Amino acid sequence: MKSLKIFLLSLCCILNFGFQEIKINEKNPSPEAIAALLNNAENSIDMMEFDRAQDQLNKALDLATRIDHKRYIAYSSSILARMYHIRHEFDQAGTQLQRAMNIQRDINDEAGLSYSYILNSKILNSKGDYDTALEYLDLAQKYYEKTNNEQQLGLVALNRGVIKLNRPKSRQQALSDLNNAKIYLLNSDNPNNYEISRLYYFSARANIYAGDFVKAEADAEKALEYAENFNYVGMRMYSYGILSEISERRNNPQQALAYLKKMNEVSDAVVDMNNEAFAKEANAKFGVESLKSTVDELTQQNAEQERNLKVNKLTTILSVALITILSLLTLSLYKNNNLRARANELLQKKNSELTVAKENAEKASMAKAQFLSTITHELRTPLYAVTGLTHLLLEESPTESQKEHLNSLKFSGEYLLSLINNILDLNKLEANKVEIVDSTFNLEKRISDVLIALKNSADERNTQLHLNFDKRIPKKLVGDPLKISQILINLIGNSIKFTENGNIWISVIRMKQDKKNIYLQFEVKDDGEGIGKEKQKSIFENFTQGSTQINRKFGGTGLGLSIVKNLLTLLNSEIQLESELGQGSKFSFDLKFTAAEVDELAEADTPALVDESTLTNDMMKNKHILVVEDNKINQMITRKILEKNDVICDVADNGSIAVEKVQNNKFDLILMDIHMPGISGIEATILIRKFNQDIPIIALTAVTLDENLDEFYLNGFNDIIPKPYKTEEFFHKINKYLALREATV
Repeated sequence: MKSLKIFLLSLCCILNFGFQEIKINEKNPSPEAIAALLNNAENSIDMMEFDRAQDQLNKALDLATRIDHKRYIAYSSSILARMYHIRHEFDQAGTQLQRAMNIQRDINDEAGLSYSYILNSKILNSKGDYDTALEYLDLAQKYYEKTNNEQQLGLVALNRGVIKLNRPKSRQQALSDLNNAKIYLLNSDNPNNYEISRLYYFSARANIYAGDFVKAEADAEKALEYAENFNYVGMRMYSYGILSEISERRNNPQQALAYLKKMNEVSDAVVDMNNEAFAKEANAKFGVESLKSTVDELTQQNAEQERNLKVNKLTTILSVALITILSLLTLSLYKNNNLRARANELLQKKNSELTVAKENAEKASMAKAQFLSTITHELRTPLYAVTGLTHLLLEESPTESQKEHLNSLKFSGEYLLSLINNILDLNKLEANKVEIVDSTFNLEKRISDVLIALKNSADERNTQLHLNFDKRIPKKLVGDPLKISQILINLIGNSIKFTENGNIWISVIRMKQDKKNIYLQFEVKDDGEGIGKEKQKSIFENFTQGSTQINRKFGGTGLGLSIVKNLLTLLNSEIQLESELGQGSKFSFDLKFTAAEVDELAEADTPALVDESTLTNDMMKNKHILVVEDNKINQMITRKILEKNDVICDVADNGSIAVEKVQNNKFDLILMDIHMPGISGIEATILIRKFNQDIPIIALTAVTLDENLDEFYLNGFNDIIPKPYKTEEFFHKINKYLALREATV
């Protein structure tokens, strides 16, 4: 018996599943290699091998970023969003997909954007937002009809049918969409087997609703056939589940139970999909067969040696052993099933409790979001008057001293807006939902503006500010100047707060330059209060200060250094601190910029429609622009800024007047506010688009732009300028769309 056990153990094996490795030149990766990695990642997701898919996506994203291939960077985020959606992590899926669609819009990648629209419709369908989901499918269908892509049209029809199945009033229409999908998908030269499996599954679901269980069973079996042939684990589980449901409806409880057991087996495999689970499965599968083989072998040996009654005796013993083993296995399975049933009951109870907690948290989050939206609008509106009037005063030939004060006022207004945004959107900043906005700027001037804005605070504490700026740094850099200003204002402001009758040294040193990439080290050093060792780790947390005494003495919210840490994390850097009590502090960090003099590599397959480097304010001369704004001060500011550039400006107090003026006059561009009495800016834009599809409409609004960005594009806006705006961005976007309009006329 000892030798028999050894023989049985030797038959245990581990099943390994994988894809063929892709050979990649790490120093110079090709787009084809990245595309192959992304294709493998999709296959891994289809088979629910999420760890493998994550590794493939991480590698593809790293390679695409290395060669700055924006289309594949966006595609990586789209596929990652698909994986999160399958795992029911809908918020993370939405975040990844929003990032992908922003890049695809920037590079005018219509094919990638249409792919993302279909995926976004799936996410919205899962969240129960069926109307918006159908709108995204309509956007995708327009592109695929234009390019005559029958396979993707099949996917659009399939997902439209799925959405209608989820809406009881439209379920009868779902079969028509699913039949259209069959025509496209089953006749494709390069069939998408995973989507065909989904098609048959939802066709079975539609036939159940229609009461035709024969057709439902046939479709469900086809879905299972595709899932088993191509190892789509999730579709196997769903197919067994719907087959069980069909058998139950056809009064066949035994068959329903058999399918349900198979579904549970696949479900367990999904949860425990790892090599150890495969080893146990192999042991359970092959152990009994090995025992039978051993019985035959031992029986044959005894027959040759004795050929007498001892053979029968040995066979009997082995048969009893076999029956005993099978009985033990059966008992073990029975106990395991009982334990699993109890565990499922407990899990269901806990899930119910979690669902209630989740609903309460969502209600609280919704109330918070509503409050933040309202307070943001109320704060931004007067800030628009401050920054707008400052811009007008700067253009009216002030004296040098007045000009310096106005520049400080302008810069402080921009900082105040940034501070409001960061405080209100701190959760979004920590969740990496804040986007980096790159532009060309003069770093030395930007730092000088920071020092001018903080000079009065330093003078009040009799503290000297010293700047050491490396002259080897190019005049023009490409980066996010506003976030650089936020970081420096928080760091220098923090040093001023804790330094009296002392000095603060600001240093910017070029560490190295690699072609167009420039690596700079920033340092802010003071000889002030200093920070104790025990507080240096926690000082960067939200609402944290060095001590209660410091809070009482110096005041503040304790958000400054937390914002610095989060902003540097967003810029792929981290803050370093050296400090001792009574001997001052030194904050330092490194950042990478691009020299503006070096031409950026352009995407070969995404040519720009307008050369933005040629845009000037002369483009606005004698152009007729309609400003739709209910606030009289904002009307006056926007109108004066435009008329100083020889624009023929007209004003509408609300959306209804705007629609009437566009019907009766010819305008080159419309600046549309959103929140107005009567009809809103979005409603007015929808009405205008019914009779004029060509005129550029830009939303000039004080709302917070985050997840609702797509609402503007879906309803006919060309772009958005958030208030209060920087005049450079304001003029740039107006000139861009005026140039586009002239190019298409």
